[in-house]
Amino acid sequence: MGDVAMTVPVLRAFSMQYPEVKITVVSRPFFKPFFDGIPNLNFFSIDLKKKHKGFIGLLKLFSEIRKLQIDYVADLHNVLRSKVLRTLFLLSGKKVSATNKGRAAKKALTRSENKVFKPVKSMFDNHLETFAKLGFKIDLSNPKFPNKAILSKELINTISFSSEKNIGIAPFAQYDSKVYPLDLMQKVIDGLAINSKQKIYLFGGGEKEIELLNQLKSNHENVIVLAGKLSLNQELEIISNLDVMLSMDSGNAHIAAMLGIKIITLWGATHPYAGFKPFNQPDEYCITSKREEYPLLPTSIYGNKKIEGYEKVMRTILPETVIAKIETIIS
Repeated sequence: MGDVAMTVPVLRAFSMQYPEVKITVVSRPFFKPFFDGIPNLNFFSIDLKKKHKGFIGLLKLFSEIRKLQIDYVADLHNVLRSKVLRTLFLLSGKKVSATNKGRAAKKALTRSENKVFKPVKSMFDNHLETFAKLGFKIDLSNPKFPNKAILSKELINTISFSSEKNIGIAPFAQYDSKVYPLDLMQKVIDGLAINSKQKIYLFGGGEKEIELLNQLKSNHENVIVLAGKLSLNQELEIISNLDVMLSMDSGNAHIAAMLGIKIITLWGATHPYAGFKPFNQPDEYCITSKREEYPLLPTSIYGNKKIEGYEKVMRTILPETVIAKIETIIS
């Protein structure tokens, strides 16, 4: 989800700087709302479970997309499936390019010995290079974001949306090494909820996460659990109206960033140096675990790699630090 969200600022800039060019985004139907409102952009939904499954399915997909009279192919995912598809277009005479994910530099950043602790090229810059190879130079220095969504009265009533200060919190991530300990997150929520003029909205999904979110809500009337209540479109509308969002290194951070929302991220085993810092956010919005105590950080790019003795790195991030950063932003 985060990978897809990170393409949105690039494609929005492309559409504005090359209004004569039509863009077709090929992806899962779930992600269509990410691209709504971008001029000259058409979304092509793929069915990877049936119609476009396997090699035969990719041939069908190639045939369908080819009918759209595609001139250039930018492979922003660069996985086996997209490699096959772009190769078919290359063989048909089309100009193709693929995003270099900088795996060597990322490996150097996360290895234990001879670590090279410096920022690698961001995914946004990697995507810019992909389009530049096709002859399209994109400038991201002055990004434009969509307007805040106008919330329906029904939605406002459903979630008790406030006209005061609205804070979003997405406390989960795909891997445990990227999740702020829930007892510390509870302290963050309790500290923010003291101010009755602030409303805190908790994001997540799935039965287990909903159960944990309800525990984090506790008895606070100004803490609202959104998980399980809204469609993706509605969640995007809510996020676009937040004053600030707190997230782990996860897809929610990139969703908020693509909408132009200020986003504070907490980093455990991973690090913003790996190229996944949310779009257009200052470095001080990234709160990292202390390398003074855990010098091998970052130990992983995606959080899936574990190192013994590094299970509690995120406890070096104090709840008071997180609360102070949020209150500084919204004050």
